[in-house]
Amino acid sequence: MRSTEDLKKIASQVRRDIIRMVSLAKSGHPGGSMSSADFMTALYFGVMDQDPASWTREGVGQDTFILSAGHLTPMYYSILARAGYFPISELATFRKFGTRLQGHPSIRKGLPGVFQAAGSLGQGLSVAVGMALGKKALKDAHTVYVLCGDGETEEGQIWEAAMFAAHHKVDNLVAMTDVNGQQIDGTTEDVAGLGDLEAKWRAFGWETIWADGHDMDKIVEAFAKAAGMKGKGKPVMILFKTEMGHGVDFMAGTHKWHGSVPSDDQCVVALNQLEETLGDF
Repeated sequence: MRSTEDLKKIASQVRRDIIRMVSLAKSGHPGGSMSSADFMTALYFGVMDQDPASWTREGVGQDTFILSAGHLTPMYYSILARAGYFPISELATFRKFGTRLQGHPSIRKGLPGVFQAAGSLGQGLSVAVGMALGKKALKDAHTVYVLCGDGETEEGQIWEAAMFAAHHKVDNLVAMTDVNGQQIDGTTEDVAGLGDLEAKWRAFGWETIWADGHDMDKIVEAFAKAAGMKGKGKPVMILFKTEMGHGVDFMAGTHKWHGSVPSDDQCVVALNQLEETLGDF
């Protein structure tokens, strides 16, 4: 396990990568990518048992991760590259014609680290449940992780998968929700009203954990708690309370940066607020 200080430094570089990727491409989804950067950094660099050198799409013998909120590729690609799945320099090709780094994850060109194509929201939890059941069938003791968005939780398929996972005691599954309170058309409460997410997940038969998604110590504690619940008959949902656009003052806390990109001048301002810790691509 890396120290929380090391994890914070990686997360800062991931945020720099996000800003630079969407700015170069003139398109992308920075808001949710920024809000999920801290706990996803902890997952890949401190929690998951995974090895880029031996990765295959079968996912056997390693922990696996599914990105259900498929628009969060700026964060996802940065973390995969920084973890060694493909060259960091390839981040400069984000959303360019013919790139492996499509706007949503694609398996067409065989990008290492990506298990499924994503984009239509609501599907990833079902995929993760199936993968977790597959691991049980193969007697693979590793864990399946999946990230959903809070706006995505308005999709009915999320709750179908939730019922199925609880009914079949899929207890090698740890799901996460990035609870930043924002989605493309406004706040989640204004659009549909999610209500008490913890109560909902508990009612569906899941173990739940609330954590501050920007406090690295609390994040590490949440993952440790989830690991302690493994194999006890219930899937686990970690609800990470976060802030859309976290790390850059003019982007923070508003849905306006869900799918908007900074101007050249705004990019400079944003990068000046984020520490370069591993070297830019």
